[in-house]
Amino acid sequence: MQLLTNAAPERDVVKAKPPAHQHVYHQLRCRILFGDLAPGQAVTIQGLVDELGAGMTPVREAIRRLISDGALSMMGNRRVVLPKLSEACVDQLDFMRKSLEPQLARLAVGHVDDAGLAALRCHDDALNLSIETGDTVGYLTHNYQFHAAVYGMAQAPILVATVDRLWLRFAPSLRVVCGRYGTLNLPDKHVDLMAALTQRDAEAAAQAMAEDVHQGMAQIRATLEQGPMAKRFD
Repeated sequence: MQLLTNAAPERDVVKAKPPAHQHVYHQLRCRILFGDLAPGQAVTIQGLVDELGAGMTPVREAIRRLISDGALSMMGNRRVVLPKLSEACVDQLDFMRKSLEPQLARLAVGHVDDAGLAALRCHDDALNLSIETGDTVGYLTHNYQFHAAVYGMAQAPILVATVDRLWLRFAPSLRVVCGRYGTLNLPDKHVDLMAALTQRDAEAAAQAMAEDVHQGMAQIRATLEQGPMAKRFD
């Protein structure tokens, strides 16, 4: 007897291609996070279109998103600029980072596993190599990836999204810090954080993250006090 079924025939699953503006947004976001643009640096929309090989519409849409994120500001003559940090901005970023990022580290302890720890060690090993070799872009990239991995473990998407937008505001200034102090002089509290995560010690993890945030923001503040950041971008 033949069995009848309502099941549809199997079909090849084709993943939808991400919208063009999403790809452009990701490219510009990486440029901001990893120091390709300096605080105060202005670029033309047409220049971005030419550099990225993208259409005007997706570039404009990506720019609108980044302006909403606080990462870019619109100027006249179809130009956008990476905002400079004022002392008041640094104070607010410092407060918000110290409030949110230690909590994410605390929450991460409840979800960390051996695979997660192994991934963190890989990020930190790559970061240490960048520090030793003076690779500024590598330092900025792996430092962000290490933090993003910790925050991802927290399983707190609202907090993570908020923190990620904060990084877009202060990360370009870290490139200036690297230019002034060199990668060997940059703070590294990751050893303490890794130890706390390994021991599943939530309060120690939060404390290590708070100290890491404090040191990084202190160097940004000191760099700001020494003069215009854009002039020290190299």
